[in-house]
Amino acid sequence: MGISAELLGWYDRHARVLPWRIPPGQGPADPYRVWLSEVMLQQTTVAAVKSYFERFTSLWPRVEDLAGAEDARVMAEWAGLGYYARARNLLACARAVAARGGFPRNRAGLAELPGIGPYTSAAISAIAFDHPETVVDGNVERVVSRLFAIETPLPASKPQIHALATDLTPNERPGDHAQAMMDLGATICTPRNPACGICPVSDPCQARRLGIAADLPRKAPKPEKPLRRGTVWIGLTDSGVLVETRPAKGLLGGTLAFPSAGWDGTDLAPPAEADWQELGLVRHVFTHFALDLTVMTARLTTVPERGRVVPLRDFSALALPGLMRKAWSLARPETARPRSGVAMASRSRTPQG
Repeated sequence: MGISAELLGWYDRHARVLPWRIPPGQGPADPYRVWLSEVMLQQTTVAAVKSYFERFTSLWPRVEDLAGAEDARVMAEWAGLGYYARARNLLACARAVAARGGFPRNRAGLAELPGIGPYTSAAISAIAFDHPETVVDGNVERVVSRLFAIETPLPASKPQIHALATDLTPNERPGDHAQAMMDLGATICTPRNPACGICPVSDPCQARRLGIAADLPRKAPKPEKPLRRGTVWIGLTDSGVLVETRPAKGLLGGTLAFPSAGWDGTDLAPPAEADWQELGLVRHVFTHFALDLTVMTARLTTVPERGRVVPLRDFSALALPGLMRKAWSLARPETARPRSGVAMASRSRTPQG
């Protein structure tokens, strides 16, 4: 029995139950749910995404519903998932799909949609439309690296991994095969201490035979992230708080935030004349840099030159991105209670695009 057949048999017995999945052998799946889950899962843990996915599909059960949603409402619901360009692309893609009457049924058509790259188009094509596309995320990279004992470090080994993963992809049940590979990497062929003794493909695994499974995949050393510094101003009135909507493009684009500057290329100018007092620093790590943000607060007595004052009764810290929630926790810790489990922890499934 080949590797794919062994994997599918194992998947039929042990597939993870996830809110965006259908049971093994009962495909293909709803492309809307596949697409939505894949966008949410980029650089975020499965555990964190579950509640977001269920909330989104409750509010917007069809792609047409999401396409008709207000931008601000979607951005607020997305808060905590990070990488806000994904949320903007999510809306753009939903509207493009609704305008054309549904998702394209092939990878080439899917790849033309906003925010859908090579990995996501392959995943939707395989899982939703049962096409034998090669789906390679971080879990699959690890599984393939170990199966074939690839010692070339990532990212240089990506072309070889993709070619070998293509050889493994079957024409029958390719969507289940893709999810089986992901599940194997997430539950058995884990980054540390892989459970080789219960792995369904331990016999053909070259890394296991060589005793190097836990050492693979090798990774080239990452350069140290540069440190940026900036300032955020939290202005309060007796019954309100000063906020702004960030520009649609750029970091934290389109999100509700407190006025800030310095770290994103904007000038360090307070949003209002006030007796600003320093509360402390918050540290936040983005993909390409780390940030130390000085948190300032003041009681506002003049009309702000930037932003708008919203009533505290209408304000929720849950609508803020993680960076701004950290700042708010210094100013008003009793009201800063973000959802549990939504920290920007990377999952193993690092998509290829």
